[in-house]
Amino acid sequence: MISKPTTPQSHLPMLLNRRLFLRRLGLTAGTLAFGLPQILRSSSSPNNRLNIAMIGVGGRGSGNLSGVASENIVALCDVYEPAVLRAAEKYPKATQYKDFRRLLEKAADFDAVVVSTAEHTHAFAVLPALQLGKHVYCEKPLTHNVWEAKILIEASRNPSVATQMGTQIHASDNYRRVVELIRSGTIGSVREVHVWVSRAWGRQSEAEARVHGDPVTMIERPTQPSPIPNGLDWDLWIGPAPSRPFNEVYWPGPKWYRWWDFGNGTMSDLGSHWNDLPCWALELDSPLTIEAEGPPPHAEIAPASMHAIYTYGPRGELPPMTLHWYQGTMKPKYFTEGSIPKWGSGVLFVGDKGMLIADYAKNQLLPEDEFKDFKAPAPSIPTSIGHHQEWIHACKTGEKTTCNFLYAGPLTIANHLGNVAYRAGTRLHWDGAASRVTNTRVADQFIRRAYRNGWNLV
Repeated sequence: MISKPTTPQSHLPMLLNRRLFLRRLGLTAGTLAFGLPQILRSSSSPNNRLNIAMIGVGGRGSGNLSGVASENIVALCDVYEPAVLRAAEKYPKATQYKDFRRLLEKAADFDAVVVSTAEHTHAFAVLPALQLGKHVYCEKPLTHNVWEAKILIEASRNPSVATQMGTQIHASDNYRRVVELIRSGTIGSVREVHVWVSRAWGRQSEAEARVHGDPVTMIERPTQPSPIPNGLDWDLWIGPAPSRPFNEVYWPGPKWYRWWDFGNGTMSDLGSHWNDLPCWALELDSPLTIEAEGPPPHAEIAPASMHAIYTYGPRGELPPMTLHWYQGTMKPKYFTEGSIPKWGSGVLFVGDKGMLIADYAKNQLLPEDEFKDFKAPAPSIPTSIGHHQEWIHACKTGEKTTCNFLYAGPLTIANHLGNVAYRAGTRLHWDGAASRVTNTRVADQFIRRAYRNGWNLV
């Protein structure tokens, strides 16, 4: 059976008092500052395998469990008991948990943590793991909001921990070849990028829903609860979000990601994959301004279709540039005018010597006739050993991963800011160093939110 808390759940804070937390583990505040015991810093399991605790083992968690199967899986945690029991069939020796807070109290049992919960609880599992000196792999998007991302960026600066966000496509050879082409100047200086995805999950008309196959249309918050599925601890799943009765429109995933209280829609989800490519190729840091357009913002549900516009300043020798994000029915002018191939989703780099269009699996230089004799440069970015394997290797060697939180954190923040601008209904001026919008206070409510009683990050 899944381990049960010994103290009533309603009286347990999300994070134990910092000193109490460390004291229960036999640590001191100075230990964190000046080095952790060896058992917390490197694997003690046979054959130098990592002892890994899995937080979230259904959905993406199941895929991530397969991705780290080469290691020693010592703990399985999920608020849905059937998911834990299914995973335990393959890992019968792993300790079973329902509440990740109880798992994190057993810090001596594991070296690393894989977090695959819904995004509104990501930070609440990741931060204490980082504070304990544990290696962390976290599904995308890294956090539920901008403020949480900033907190995790700072916590991940500990050089003894390896971090990785689940942007699996970053490990593809195709992305590496695109980065090489852009950085080699094949299409010249890039001052304009367009990113579009056709997924239209979110608030939309019935006609749009029929086209895109998403049953969530103009639905409002349900007024009547549904029976809670057997084995699901709904109160734990809600976690830090505002409480509400269970309804099947929220769970199982990915239904929850359309609702602002639990997710951020397509922008932060697929943006983690598609905006990753221009972020990597063009060394994008903090945007200077962000604005967005789309249907009137809804208080409860993210939009199916929207368009966000980011401006970036110079980065070393790279010129200022503008990045456009489109989702659902919105597309770039190059797409609607027919001047580029009409791929379902894609990234278009516009340079002063040509264009490059890419998706997950392929890329093409445009205009085709001008590049028909082009010979690509020899590959300079090594082939990945695999997205999960990169993280495992980093845990064991101290080498950096390609999507560590110092990279993934700013990418996550930029994606969130597209939603913030959309919900605020105004152009934002962003101070990346201070992590604040400087021209309006309307956006503050979307940068950081209050948590349900008993759930706190700091």
